[in-house]
Amino acid sequence: MSILENTEPAHTPGDAPRAEVRAREQRLRRRLERLIGIAATEGNELVPLRNGDEIFPAMLDAIRGAEHTVDMMTFVYWRGQIARDFAEALAGRARAGVRVRLLLDGFGAKEIERDLLDAMDDAGVQVAWFRKPLWLSPFKQNHRCHRKALVVDERTAFTGGVGIAEEWCGDARNPGEWRDTHVRLRGPAVDGIAAAFAQNWAESHDDLYDDRDRFSEHEQPGNSIVQVVRGSASFGWQDMQTLIRVMLTSAEQRFRLATAYFAPDDYFVDLLCATARRGVTVEILLPGPHTDQRACQLAGQHHYARLLAAGVSIRQYQPTMMHAKIITVDGVATLTGSTNFNRRSMDHDEEVMLAVLDEAFTATIDRDYDADLERSVAIDPVRWRRRSVTQRLREAAVLPIRRFL
Repeated sequence: MSILENTEPAHTPGDAPRAEVRAREQRLRRRLERLIGIAATEGNELVPLRNGDEIFPAMLDAIRGAEHTVDMMTFVYWRGQIARDFAEALAGRARAGVRVRLLLDGFGAKEIERDLLDAMDDAGVQVAWFRKPLWLSPFKQNHRCHRKALVVDERTAFTGGVGIAEEWCGDARNPGEWRDTHVRLRGPAVDGIAAAFAQNWAESHDDLYDDRDRFSEHEQPGNSIVQVVRGSASFGWQDMQTLIRVMLTSAEQRFRLATAYFAPDDYFVDLLCATARRGVTVEILLPGPHTDQRACQLAGQHHYARLLAAGVSIRQYQPTMMHAKIITVDGVATLTGSTNFNRRSMDHDEEVMLAVLDEAFTATIDRDYDADLERSVAIDPVRWRRRSVTQRLREAAVLPIRRFL
């Protein structure tokens, strides 16, 4: 008997009066600003981009139109035509006199083809590596740069979940086309993405800036309030954990999560359960049959029974790998960026997230979430409790390494 159940997605929250929406936004804004210590910015314009067919053309167009500077960082830079397209675009702007910097994670981007590196180097692209394993102590090797950021001319920024590889091409139509979300950003919050790049570039390269960096003021092209939160590996409680904790404890009607890798610690499992028990609709959307990290999936499945018993809805995406990193709260707030709901993202890796307070933007993200729910199936609580001994043993087998997943 299958543990999956085809059920209808949960209803969306009712329309709230405008004053109530504004009050919720303001409460969230002040909680995040005071508890994280990073001021939110106003007047930002955000465009959500769904899957490679929208994401890659927008990023490549921005690079090809650069006049002064291009700063790009990525965890994954693998193979395929899209990897060549980005290398050619970066090299082309460098040959045209634009200052181009590319920061690659020493582990995640190790599959990049040597001829692409040579071509970019010949063109004048400054390529740096974040913590190449051969240069590191065992302790540092575990702390990776998982951030994805592109900043063009200090005016336009992109961040989200995509890596530079053929797996992200297409429109999530089959297992070879991963599902993901990226965001194009203009306005004062671009500085937060630029700071995320600068923080990791400073560790990897001697020159932090040059005379092509203009440090100009930003216009306010939109209406979104945005706080940029950076997560960095360290001991103790981290800003990324605070960010997610505030979102969960602030939710009044609905908390939605989509994540590629779900392997939280007991604290966040308890918090998800407590949120559901106080009457908030809690929905979790995860990879299903198509995942590139089976051990991480098993670590998360260890918590399913407790979550389901508390009333949390867990659904598995069916067409392909679900790689998006999205949280929405009460139809007024969205988190999006590079952070997964796992120990690795919260404890070990360099991450960046946008906390967006914008009802219209959140509505678009929620519509995409609804579309994803229609292509997913629910975990049935009764059937999950009856899962096989083999499945239970697999879950138990990964428990000793769950803090690294």
